[in-house]
Amino acid sequence: MSPQRWELKPESLRAVCDPDALGFETTLDVPPLKEKVVAQERAVHALEFGLGVKDLEYNIFVAGPPRAGKTETIMAYVQELAAKEPTPPDYIYVHNFKDPEKPQSLTLPTGKGRVLRADMEELIASLKVQIPEVFESEDYSGRREALMHDFTQERNKILQELDTKAGEEGFILNISPTGLMIFPGKEGKPLGEEELKALSDEEREALRQKSATLHTEMNEAIRKIRKMEKEYQEKEKKLDQDVALYIVGHHIEELREKYKDLDQVLDYLKDVQEDILKNIDDLKRRPATQGPFPFPMPEPSFTQYQVNVFVDHSGTPGAPVILENNPTYPNLFGAVERRAQFGALVTDFSLIRAGALQRANGGYLILEAMDLLRWFFSYEALKRCLKNGEVKIEDPMEMYGLITTRSLQPQPIPLNIKVILVGDPYIYQILYSYDEDFHKFFKIKAHFDSRMKKTDDHLQQFSEMLAGYCQENQLMPIHKTGMARLVEYAQELAGHQQKLTLQLKEVLDALKEANFWARSNTHDVIFGTDVDKAIDEKTYRADLPEEKLQEFIDEGLLFIETAGSVVGQMNGLSVYALGDHAFGRPSRITATIGLGRGGVVTIDRESQLSGNIHNKGVLILSGFLKSRFAQTKPLTLSASLCFEQSYGMVEGDSASMAELVTLMSALAEVPLAQNLAMTGSMSQRGETQPIGGVNWKIEGFYKVCKARGLDGSHGVIIPKSNVPELMLKKEVVDAVKAGKFHVWAVSHADEALELLTGIPAGKRLPDGSFEPDTVNYKVDQKLQQMMELAKELMAGGEEGPSKSPGPAAPACGK
Repeated sequence: MSPQRWELKPESLRAVCDPDALGFETTLDVPPLKEKVVAQERAVHALEFGLGVKDLEYNIFVAGPPRAGKTETIMAYVQELAAKEPTPPDYIYVHNFKDPEKPQSLTLPTGKGRVLRADMEELIASLKVQIPEVFESEDYSGRREALMHDFTQERNKILQELDTKAGEEGFILNISPTGLMIFPGKEGKPLGEEELKALSDEEREALRQKSATLHTEMNEAIRKIRKMEKEYQEKEKKLDQDVALYIVGHHIEELREKYKDLDQVLDYLKDVQEDILKNIDDLKRRPATQGPFPFPMPEPSFTQYQVNVFVDHSGTPGAPVILENNPTYPNLFGAVERRAQFGALVTDFSLIRAGALQRANGGYLILEAMDLLRWFFSYEALKRCLKNGEVKIEDPMEMYGLITTRSLQPQPIPLNIKVILVGDPYIYQILYSYDEDFHKFFKIKAHFDSRMKKTDDHLQQFSEMLAGYCQENQLMPIHKTGMARLVEYAQELAGHQQKLTLQLKEVLDALKEANFWARSNTHDVIFGTDVDKAIDEKTYRADLPEEKLQEFIDEGLLFIETAGSVVGQMNGLSVYALGDHAFGRPSRITATIGLGRGGVVTIDRESQLSGNIHNKGVLILSGFLKSRFAQTKPLTLSASLCFEQSYGMVEGDSASMAELVTLMSALAEVPLAQNLAMTGSMSQRGETQPIGGVNWKIEGFYKVCKARGLDGSHGVIIPKSNVPELMLKKEVVDAVKAGKFHVWAVSHADEALELLTGIPAGKRLPDGSFEPDTVNYKVDQKLQQMMELAKELMAGGEEGPSKSPGPAAPACGK
């Protein structure tokens, strides 16, 4: 059968975008894209629902591939939505006069927080000036002196009466700073010791009785005086409060009128007034002058009357949208800061700082899932906040008992927020499977696709998106040839002729680099040649490993045949993925056979250099052999397969069809064409199955053949199901057009056998045998001979002195 039956035409190897079909000359003629999300209908539908449900349990996980611009897209989408929503209130913290360790949180209308702070600052500044002035006024001094005069008169009257009484009884009243004393005297002088001894017993007894009576009266006088002093102090304090109230009450009343609709503020102002009147002495002081000591005397700070504007939305249009790139515990939930004072760390309510959760309250908080999961405390605390419906500022060290220093306990703030996590689908699956709380609080999954269909609408969106990007970033306009090349580049990244990649960051990076080369070439617009230059330069920066590997092949260090025919040897195709660059190269696959019971084994597997998927492919290969050739006889086969000169891990099943063909070549003793390479996985029925990296693999073999000289015989065999994914480089397509290179697409392993051997594969006849002079016939005959030989050996062994189950298997078999 002619190989042309499976050969692909050049137009099947690459989808070409016609610049004239785009409908514009440059992107100056294209309006920018209005939608913030390109071709993500499923994700947008989920976002609309998730953002519309105002419930703390209906938060969103945005899952999608990397480099898809998920975070930027979500930010733009949510910001547009949030701009139409009401702005949330301000949150402030004030001193709690009843329990200073638990600062109060107040909720104020938007913008009122900073207004109240300014009003309180103005109040304290005014009181600092006005209260000392009023307490130094003549009116206050007169009233205070009158109180003092009345008190002095009453006290002197009591002391005068006591002094007179003492004199009448022959005693003297002594008034000193230390207190009152009564002792016997005569003519105003105290009696001496000799005079007291000269008194008779009766006179001394009379003096003791009089002294006791006078001390009783003196104690009563002292009690009265102390009571008068207390009354005087109360009157003085009341005078101070009345005078201060005249000043304070006036200012407080103005504030009450201003905030009459805010009950929380009215209660706070009431507490402020009571505390000011209670601590009026602090306001009566004038600022102290510098004394002789190097350290100034501490002055009252009046911090308790300040307002800590915790969250200020005065400049926020609509609902807040916060993206937190470093979600540590303090950055996410806020913290109580401390300052050093005289060698110690102190704090107060004015040092309470808001985190992203408080700043986004009433709006939207966007977090990268991996960034959040790196901080275990943050993730657990976030779930706790969503569960309790409030955000509470705590010290993680104190929370887990790692420190015992007592800190402030700010009053929690009610939580009304929509949290959006952005991450990989794999992270979503892990959290959903292993975190029992995750699905309770993240009920909405917005899944971003990695590719979009190449429809007219999507092409229009793609063009409008790039046009808008050029305007936003001040790039040159894109010519229609440049746009056509970018469309093709998006198809190359998608790996499909009818699809475009949605990993748009890659396309935008290529656009920015093409803009650089266009300016370097003094172009006014970005042409297709500029985009080609950008793509080629990016590849050149990253393809040193590919170049070195090609040198090894050219120098004969890696054995690859591109001419002639060899039995049991085949050119397989492998992909080397290096992160920033991926490329394909041929790998030599060999097969050896022998008599035995080991079946088919791979040296790579036995040396633990193959992965599970590759091992599965070999088992499928074995299943195909049993299905085709072991229906009427057992397989007495020990075969070894090997990726020659492979010293790293071999993974994937894309070589299973090449391994089968190599093994059948060894069994049939039919050589395989070395000018061809093949890739493709297979089923147990021999059907070819699609593989990944088909373009890299074809281009890799093309480069090897090109280096040795293309003679028109070289080509690659691929599964037919991979044809829609072909987006080969123009150089390869041109070589196919010129007849120097070929690509064949097969749907069954038998078709690949015919291409590689030039001999028909052979169909099974009704009697179970195969058509003569075909590959399958030769394989079947070989296996039949091996079985008969094994039977003879078994029979001969039974007649001898010892019994043997058969020849020993090779060392690589099991």
